[in-house]
Order: sequence, then structure tokens, then C-alpha cells
Amino acid sequence: MKSFLCLLTALMFLLPPASFAAADTHDKPAYPKLADGSTQYANFPKPLETYPQTEGGIIETLKARAKADPFNVAASVIFLLAILHTFAASTFTKLSHQMEHDHEEEMKRRGVRDELHPDGVAEVSFPATVLHYLGEVEAVFGMWVIALAGAAVYYHSWHDFILYLAKDRVFTEPLFVFVIMAIAASRPVLRFSEILMSKAAMLGKGSPAAWWLSVLIIAPVLGSFITEPAAMTIGALLLAKRFYRYNPPAKLAYATLGLLFVNISVGGTLTHFAAPPVLMVAGKWGWDTLFMLEHFGWKAIIGVLLSSGLYFIWFRKELFKISDQADGNEDGVVNEPVWNERETRIPAWVTFVHLCFLGWTVYAAHYPVLFIGGFLFFMAFTTATRHHQNRISLKSPLLVGFFLAGLVVHGGCQAWWIAPVIMALPNAALMLGSTVLTAFNDNAAITYLASQVEGLSLAAKHAVVAGAVTGGGLTVIANAPNPAGQSILSKHFKDGISPLGLLLGALIPTIIVYLCFIILPNGTAKEHPPEIPAVEQTSHP
Repeated sequence: MKSFLCLLTALMFLLPPASFAAADTHDKPAYPKLADGSTQYANFPKPLETYPQTEGGIIETLKARAKADPFNVAASVIFLLAILHTFAASTFTKLSHQMEHDHEEEMKRRGVRDELHPDGVAEVSFPATVLHYLGEVEAVFGMWVIALAGAAVYYHSWHDFILYLAKDRVFTEPLFVFVIMAIAASRPVLRFSEILMSKAAMLGKGSPAAWWLSVLIIAPVLGSFITEPAAMTIGALLLAKRFYRYNPPAKLAYATLGLLFVNISVGGTLTHFAAPPVLMVAGKWGWDTLFMLEHFGWKAIIGVLLSSGLYFIWFRKELFKISDQADGNEDGVVNEPVWNERETRIPAWVTFVHLCFLGWTVYAAHYPVLFIGGFLFFMAFTTATRHHQNRISLKSPLLVGFFLAGLVVHGGCQAWWIAPVIMALPNAALMLGSTVLTAFNDNAAITYLASQVEGLSLAAKHAVVAGAVTGGGLTVIANAPNPAGQSILSKHFKDGISPLGLLLGALIPTIIVYLCFIILPNGTAKEHPPEIPAVEQTSHP
């Protein structure tokens, strides 16, 4: 029952206001017919095509757009502050822990023991709790939506802000990630994935080092078929169980996290439907799975192998030390595994049904009414087979969905400066520019904006997408699945994950993948643009 209540709460937060008929059905759009056939209801952000042509370079263009609508500057400043907040999150967490410790000491001095009563609840420090929330990276962008709402009301109106959320933003991706994370983290799916990867890990005698290498190579490739968010969830959970539990040195811990994020970002490029930045352009540009495999996929696999192999060699001493620690018998006691990690057999039919739910969610990824309905049946099935399940926690998927929803809201107001930067860069610099921009915005937003530019050459399209997937591991906001990995693994990092540590850990794999995409030749597969105008994307950044 609690799980269903949590699910309803999650849907209330994640579904757009239009789902609850918050917007008047008689509202007239501010921009009824844009060049791509879409409609925009709110007066902000101004569609790119409505800005007048500006003489001069990119600086003059940005100045003119800032003058045309000062809200542009306000929205981007708020977005920058939100990004800086993610860097300061660990500081808030430290202060929260210190304040909580001081509060507990004060309770001891006062002799307060409310929690000893059968129905008692320990007294909570409100300031410490507030600081704890400020330190939750997954909640940062949602918090700063409040500031964005204030700016929208000041420069436009409250009604425009409602229309922006209810009519102009699509929250399919946050909802999808919420559902796919919960299903992928279920015990039957996780055990099935673990058994598959154990075949590779047994080549290294099942040591933590062998599991480390197996997960970091196999999970990203799985992402091309079960989607990147599902692969991230499975990979992060297995790394937590098979590697991070042994408290690796901080340098190795961050290197592993950065490598995981980069590998997942590029590992979804073997197909045209699994990676969000590819999905944004595949339909309009006519990129099918064969095209992706020949132009991106095989290069990505080489990049994953080279990056993982280099880090394995670089940290081999630390990895082997962890392996020795794992099989040591210092105390002579064999401890029973915790209940959630039990390895009792799961009936094949239960696993099969779970995989069917996973497949259904991937198949219906663009239709929330279908995959959410399937998720409700999934929850009922887990209740009926609960002796084979672990408790399904919706907290982490909900926080990740909230993070992505906040990013959708903020990201929709950044096109005024991102699009001119993309269009101003020559092909030779476009991939580097796309990689750098991805670190400061969701990579799906970068490719979506590029898809709106008419007349791009194949080389330019290739550069934008290659740069977007290459830079997808540099920050937590760079790729939609990253918040899932952060949410699962943050408990293994003291005071949370440092954005700088993640950046440094991902830097070398990013460079390796970047060089693979540049140096290795493209395949012969051709793009097949649709003969009729592409339909509007189901998910806008």
C-alpha cells in the first residue's frame, strides 16, 4: 500500500500541470504556428525564428536577444546559479551533518528521549534538515524553478509561467526515467543482469577487479538495447555491490564514476532509440540503427574498451588490493549476506515477466499513459511475488525524475544563447563546442537545437552528436541517466559526490572517446531523411 501511495505522490510531482487540467483549454497560443509546425502558448522564451537578423558576430546577436527579452538573461543567470549550487552541495551536506551532531548532543544534555515511547518520534533539527535538502543534488534544479517562476512573473506573467509548464514543456523523459529506474532496480532484473555479467567476471575469478571491468564494459553496451537510464541503474547497483562496498580510495572511486558516466553516454549509440541525444535527431535526420552502428556505435565500443583498459592498468594496484581484501579471512568468520543480497533462486517465469515489463517500458517510452499503466501492473505483480522481491524504493527514482523535470524547465529557456553558439562554430570546432556545451546543459538539448537548424551538412550533424555523447559524462547534468547513477552511488562518497571530482574522473575517458570519433573512419550507411516533415519530438529539452 505504501508503494502505491509513493507512486501516486511521484506522479503528482512529475506529471505536467496539464495532466490535472490546470490550464484553460481556451488559452490562445502566443505563437500559433512556428516554422516547424509546432505551437507555443507562453510568451517566453521567444522562439528563435522571431528574433530579427543581427549584423555582426555572436556577441552582437546575444546582445540583441537579451535586449529583445531581458527575461533571457534572468533565466540564464538563474540556471548558472543552479549549476553553481550543485558544486556547493557537498558544503551544505557537511554543515547539515555538523548541525545534526550538535543537535543530538543538545538532546543528550536535555535528556530528551521521545523516541523511546512506542509512538514517539525523535526531535528533528529543522535547520539541519533544510541544509540536508540544499545538499541534495537531485533537488537543486527543482528548487531553482521557484526563482525562475519569480523571474517569469516579473518579466511576463504568472499565467505565462503556467502555460510554459502545462503546454510548452514535455515531461515524458523524467517520467520514463522514474519508471525504468524502478523496474531495472528490481531484484529479478538485477539478478538476471548479474548472472550475465558474472560469465565475464569469472574470467578474472569473480574478483572485485574482474567485476569492475565487466560492469564498466558490458553495462554501457546493454544501454543500446534497454536504454541508457536502465543500463545506468543496473551498472551503478552492481558496482555498488561488487566494488564500492569495499571502500576504494577516493581517486579510484571518482575515476570509476567518471568512466561509468562516459561509457554509458557513448554506449547507447549502437542503436537510434536508446541515447536521448540521438533520439532527438534520429527521426528528423533519418538516422537508423545501421547508420548509428557504422558511424558511431563501433567507435564508441572501441572508446569504451580503451578507456576501461587504460584505467584498469592505471589503477591495477588499487584494484588488486581490493580483490585481496574481498577474499581475505582475517577474522575467520564467514558473515551471512544481507537479505537484499541473498542469492536464492528466482523462478525463471518471474524473471521473464520482469523482463517483459522492462521491454514494454522501452517500447512505450514516448507514451506515458502506456508505460505508467504498465508500471502499475508491475507494482501489482511484485506484490503478488514479494517473496522473490526486494522492497522497491521509489525515493531514488522520484528524486532523479524531479532532477530531470527541473532540467527540462530550465533548459527550455537557454536556446537563445546555445543556438547562436552552435551556428557560429565551423565544422572543425563544432564537435569541441558541442562537448563543452554539453557539460553545462543536457546533451539532448544540444542535439535538439541543432536539429532545428536547416541546411546542416552531414559532417556538422556528426560533429554535434559526437560531441554531445562524448561530453555526457563530464557533469551530472550532461546526460539524462547521470542523476540515476549519482543517486545510487552518492552514499559511497563522503559528503556526497564532488562535481570537480566527477569532472576529473571523466576527463581522460572523454578525451579517448573524442579522439576515437575524430580519428576512426565513418561507415558507408546513408541517412534517410523523411519525405514528409518530421513530427514534433515527443520530448523537448
